[in-house]
Amino acid sequence: MQTILLLGGAGFVGSAVAHELLVQGYGVVIVDLFLHKQTVTLPGAIIIKSDFGDEEVLRAIFSAYHISAVMHFAAYIEVGRSVHEPALFYENNVIKTKRLLDVMREYNVTKLVFSSSCAIYAPLQTLEKLTEQHAINPLSPYGKTKLTIEFLLQDYAQAYGLSYVSLRYFNAAGALSHYHLGEQHDPETHVIPLLFKACEQGALFTLYGDDYPTPDGACVRDYIHVSDLSSAHCKALSYLNAGGSAMALNLGSGVGYSVKELIAVVAAVCGQSIKVIVRPRRTGDAPLLVADTTLAERTLGWHAHATLEQIVRDAWCFFQNKHIKQLKNNGSGLNLENS
Repeated sequence: MQTILLLGGAGFVGSAVAHELLVQGYGVVIVDLFLHKQTVTLPGAIIIKSDFGDEEVLRAIFSAYHISAVMHFAAYIEVGRSVHEPALFYENNVIKTKRLLDVMREYNVTKLVFSSSCAIYAPLQTLEKLTEQHAINPLSPYGKTKLTIEFLLQDYAQAYGLSYVSLRYFNAAGALSHYHLGEQHDPETHVIPLLFKACEQGALFTLYGDDYPTPDGACVRDYIHVSDLSSAHCKALSYLNAGGSAMALNLGSGVGYSVKELIAVVAAVCGQSIKVIVRPRRTGDAPLLVADTTLAERTLGWHAHATLEQIVRDAWCFFQNKHIKQLKNNGSGLNLENS
């Protein structure tokens, strides 16, 4: 049985991947700082609360466990925040990853699956899909940190024999509600949970920009279910175990939806109207991001299954269950068992 080290493995995507690895019989060691105050239930996993950039913690883990491969999810991800605090993002995302790679070299751990991003690509101006050969030109410091790490991986592969797969996510969404795993960011910055909050509270939802060069003026995104992402990570690990060469792959559904279209789907699933206020565009937001996943399908034998409606339904179920749990913990006095 292989043991896999997951950095940021208690986060949204990392916890879903950890669950899938456990189901498949892998040993799982997680390092996570729990910055978002999230709670996860992953029976069988070893969970260590620590900064992934702490070299002494990493050395202790590599000494105590026979780690076969590393999966790296630990990054700051807020695009807008990266524009205002780039130093924080380069320190956490880039410098700490370089420390990780050097400790991996010390212990001769050569396999890495890296959580990259479609934010590395140059903006599209037409409704085409992004291939891995599309021009690289990140709009945000966040995207630049992900690209810098990809360059690090390329150079470490050439010089030191690192075997890696860099998985360029599009918009991760959905939930594994039956296992109590879903988005738990504090503060919340992702669009689908923010839409749920608007539904629940009857509050305004802020649409940033309705003047993009898209059919309805709102930016277009490709939403991929976290279960499909989990499957891709496990297949990437199998690919590396079989001796696959280093490469970068897009992970998305291959279908783009504007934020206005997403709002309509969320409103239908939740059975509520959503009040929208339009604000100016945010710096760093691309007009169009839709994946061409041909290379991932061919290389890993993988493709996304979940529709946008399924993504929203699963995320809504998790959101509601989490809200009920919070009410119970707060001693609301409601008869929640029958509500």
